Amino acid sequence: MQDIAIKKAPSPIDVEVGKRIRAQRRLLGMSQSALAEKLDLTFQQVQKYEKGVNRVGASRLQRVADSLGVPISHFFDNAAFDNSIPTDAPHAVRNDLVSFLSSEEGMELNRAFTKIKDARTRQKIVGLLKSLAFA
Repeated sequence: MQDIAIKKAPSPIDVEVGKRIRAQRRLLGMSQSALAEKLDLTFQQVQKYEKGVNRVGASRLQRVADSLGVPISHFFDNAAFDNSIPTDAPHAVRNDLVSFLSSEEGMELNRAFTKIKDARTRQKIVGLLKSLAFA
């Protein structure tokens, strides 16, 4: 019998839930320590949840959702991370969006864009970005 414990890779679902926790926390400008404090955890535990290393239990995930101001369905709103379902364009776009919003540039762009109050200015910025993307 081997004494060496074989580490299992994190479940893709746990990794996706963790990414969504991280994205929402960062969107709110909240630190891991601040979220940990709301949940009576260490920031290291939040880190493990965000990486998908540790699975978030149902009751704890509800507390995470409450702390981040989102419904619990926010962490499961599509099945793109279910390997039994073929990836199609809408799910691929959703995963790209989650990845982008988790990036530093995505966070900065989102924060700056939401501070623009004038709807016409926002529309012009979107038009500019579209024209740059296809240039």
